Amino acid sequence: MVYVHSSPSAVCPHVEWAISGTLGERVDLRWAAQPAAPGQLRAECAWTGDAGTGAKLVAALRAWPMLRFEVTEEPSSGQDGERFCFAPVLGLWHARTSANGDIVVNEDQLRALAVRARGGESFAHGVDELLGAAWDDALEPFRRAGDGAPVTWLHRVG
Repeated sequence: MVYVHSSPSAVCPHVEWAISGTLGERVDLRWAAQPAAPGQLRAECAWTGDAGTGAKLVAALRAWPMLRFEVTEEPSSGQDGERFCFAPVLGLWHARTSANGDIVVNEDQLRALAVRARGGESFAHGVDELLGAAWDDALEPFRRAGDGAPVTWLHRVG
């Protein structure tokens, strides 16, 4: 899924072109007002593609740093899923996801956190960073405002 949580109206056609260019098919998103950011619009797009397409979508959307967006890529055979979140002040956050959508924190990440943490509170803060808590906090009002919004479905054939 691609969730564009907020975009200025002038940027919306560029977002559609970026997604279209990445997926190799024309995308016409159904834009709606974003109540959490008056004057901004939001849209959702379900997509299918090869593993790694999510990262390509993110690279294309990062051209507009004023956007708020999320891209999720479902796991496939032999491949973890991925979740990307972007918020203007925070930048980009990325994590692998399991089959049920949970964030996967790997052994090396936990070892590095254990080495740098100076105590329980520092460790807890580090876990929040690994899980993208700041991005969830920043994007949650925009997610809630989009509950029940229309979704554009895209399918690549062949």
